[in-house]
Amino acid sequence: MQVWQYDLVYNAFSFTIAVMASATIFSFFGRSQVAPAYRTALTFTGLVTFIALYHYVRIFNSWDASFTVVSGQIKDSGIKFNDAYRYVDWLLTVPLLLIELILVMRLSPSETIAKSTKLGLLAALMVVLGYPGEISEVNSTRWLWWVLAMLPFLVIVYDLFVGLSDAIAKQPTSARGLVSLARYVTVISWCFYPIVFIFPMIGFTGSGAITAVQVGYTVADIVAKAGFGVLIYMIARRKSEAEGFVDGPGQLATAR
Repeated sequence: MQVWQYDLVYNAFSFTIAVMASATIFSFFGRSQVAPAYRTALTFTGLVTFIALYHYVRIFNSWDASFTVVSGQIKDSGIKFNDAYRYVDWLLTVPLLLIELILVMRLSPSETIAKSTKLGLLAALMVVLGYPGEISEVNSTRWLWWVLAMLPFLVIVYDLFVGLSDAIAKQPTSARGLVSLARYVTVISWCFYPIVFIFPMIGFTGSGAITAVQVGYTVADIVAKAGFGVLIYMIARRKSEAEGFVDGPGQLATAR
């Protein structure tokens, strides 16, 4: 591995730690600026970025411990880089990302439970199916698990764009566009993961593959978690305003 490759991944991890910490603080402080009905969604948003923050600290430390600088060159320290932290993080955060979208839409209790359960389980299954391929060095094995992991992903995409279409149509006009945008952000940002997954299978080798995969996953995490969290806040804020929520006292503007 060359020094610039090591530094690129190192700095990407460091930057992401700062982003996730900032997003967590923003989400929890933002709860007071939306109506009570949407505060649970922002709590989930803060939990997602907090969990990611913790795991990126662990990923950063593992990366730092896995390499040493000897005479201006990067050498393996003998300590294996633990990429399993990513999958533990995704197993927790990916279902929560879908649930926070369902919560901010404020569907009926029965719809919220049904959609959250279905999408959450599909998301967890997608992550579990991807891990055996991630740790395999055999391309045929990686392709097999990639295909299997894509099946629940496609069901999630279908449910977001077809199953939730009626619910989105019932959203307040001021927030409807943002809710629809949230679906696209979810799908597009999640598409980064299967693309990055196949880098080692399409010509990326050695340190180049390691660098591309780590930076690719990191960029995807920033968009899918911190960026998506800001979008959830904006939706909650627009819907709160549409329902007459007033900043400060935290009450509805019934006098208007």
